[in-house]
Amino acid sequence: MTDLNSRFEAATLAVKALSERPDNDTLLQLYALYKQGADGDVSGPKPGFFDFVGTAKYEAWAKLAGLNSDQAKEKYIALVKKLTG
Repeated sequence: MTDLNSRFEAATLAVKALSERPDNDTLLQLYALYKQGADGDVSGPKPGFFDFVGTAKYEAWAKLAGLNSDQAKEKYIALVKKLTG
């Protein structure tokens, strides 16, 4: 496992251990960066109109299209560090 992947996995664990829940915009950013880092560009059909949370997640992830996996992981790690202080 590369150093980047190790740090990415550590950051995912750190997010789960946050003492306070981040605001919704930050949660969407975390979700999108995680998905881009782990899975690459958005895939699958966009959720239905009345699935507000699913649509927000899909759109946040779609905005990162083209960002390579390593860059997304670095941004995710940096955001988690900012949240954990």
